[in-house]
Amino acid sequence: MLITNDRFVSVYHRVLSNHGGPRVSVASFFSNSHDPAKGTSKVYGPIKELLSEENPPIYRNTTIGEIMAHHFAKGLDGNSALQPFRL
Repeated sequence: MLITNDRFVSVYHRVLSNHGGPRVSVASFFSNSHDPAKGTSKVYGPIKELLSEENPPIYRNTTIGEIMAHHFAKGLDGNSALQPFRL
């Protein structure tokens, strides 16, 4: 949502299992480098081509490191982790 400036909005995720057996979840992590220190310092923000006077930026530029630090401090409470990055 940050990169698309809310043009593509993520849906609330929940799972209802159809089976009585175990459910498997797979975590995925985004990184732009094999070196974690470099991967967390790259700046991300809304894609410039999606911005205009009629569609100004909604989010400020930030780093993956800052987003992840906020995400881990906030925890999983069912609310968006992007609120602190809104302008």
